[in-house]
Amino acid sequence: MKQVVHIVRKEDLEKKLILGLKFELDYELASLFDAMQKENQKEIDKSKLRLGEIHSELKALHALH
Repeated sequence: MKQVVHIVRKEDLEKKLILGLKFELDYELASLFDAMQKENQKEIDKSKLRLGEIHSELKALHALH
């Protein structure tokens, strides 16, 4: 029974992590858009780097379709 509870809790935590990453993805995309509108290359590069990190994290969690 303890194993079942552990598995359910782990799945719940993974779902919350994925949801948080997706919210962060949306925020970073908006930041990238703003940086592109302002032609701020430093912020563009920063957003692209973070978007790559988020992508890798989602891929590791098998959350990409």
